[in-house]
Amino acid sequence: MVPKKDKNVEQVNEEKIPKKEAILDEKLKAASAEVELWKNKYYMVFADMENARKQNERTLSESLKYRASGFIENLIPILDSFKLALDMKSDDETLKRFLVGFEHIYRQLLNVMDSEGVKDVTPSIGAKFDYKTMHALDTEFSDGEENLVVRVIARGYQLKDRLIRPSMVVVSKKKQAEPAPEPTPEENEETKAETDSKQFDA
Repeated sequence: MVPKKDKNVEQVNEEKIPKKEAILDEKLKAASAEVELWKNKYYMVFADMENARKQNERTLSESLKYRASGFIENLIPILDSFKLALDMKSDDETLKRFLVGFEHIYRQLLNVMDSEGVKDVTPSIGAKFDYKTMHALDTEFSDGEENLVVRVIARGYQLKDRLIRPSMVVVSKKKQAEPAPEPTPEENEETKAETDSKQFDA
């Protein structure tokens, strides 16, 4: 036979169990919510770090791809000067010998540019104007089609897929039809007389 005191203890313990379960259940829910919160924060931080890593890789790749752009931008005016010198026409034999040397140096510079992935994007005369690779400095009236390259002022260069300097060009523009001249007072009188005569005849 179970003593009366022990029965009371068992009864009290049985009453406490549901309360303890409820408390533990609440603590478990709170802990699960906290775990979920930290898991979400972890995923967000991980995604941010992954995005930052990819951005850094892209930046590094771009830097390596276009590493020579500053050097090339500084080299282009020198190429322009060489081209101007080579386009000079002269009968002076000494000057002609210098120009042969200039031509050799100019070709070497172009080879260096080519090895770095630089392309000459200068249009030919008569090419359609392309705003992506050209800059129109001026227009000239023409009887032909509009927006064609009439003259190249400066050559254009592109490093891989990035434009370093657009071609500076002069573009054609259609001539506007000249307005009919104003009739003189004599012509006005003749027209009026012809109109009056036609009305009288009718």
